Amino acid sequence: MKLHELTNTSRPQQTRKRVGRGIGSKLGKTCGRGNKGAGSRSGWQARARYEGGQLPLYRKMPERGFTRGRFLKRFECINLTDIDDMFQDGETVSVTTLIEKGFFGGTVHGLKILGNGELSKKVVIEAHAISANAKEKLEKAGVSVTILQ
Repeated sequence: MKLHELTNTSRPQQTRKRVGRGIGSKLGKTCGRGNKGAGSRSGWQARARYEGGQLPLYRKMPERGFTRGRFLKRFECINLTDIDDMFQDGETVSVTTLIEKGFFGGTVHGLKILGNGELSKKVVIEAHAISANAKEKLEKAGVSVTILQ
């Protein structure tokens, strides 16, 4: 099979519109373009947002309004494998230490610990949230976790 042999089998092929073939074809003389105006001229293309004179959607939408996006608190997440790779025994895992190590950048509102992988080191964790899986693994490993507000 070659690329030029591929055919679209999902729907029947549309017949080509034959224009300018007399008044009996419904597309004679002006070829379905109407009489005058930009739409009747060659080379005219409608803008992507043009709706044929109807009030376009972008003008119906409100210009301003309320969005909660500005007020959302963005929690950064870290897995147990990442903690195991970056930290040594006795170190504290917190937002400030993760920023110092270059794991996060910018504004961080909180830290969430996720339970992917295993933690073999004894570290102190200060986080704002923790997944159930991570909590179970940390309790089993004997790691102290402080939940911040």
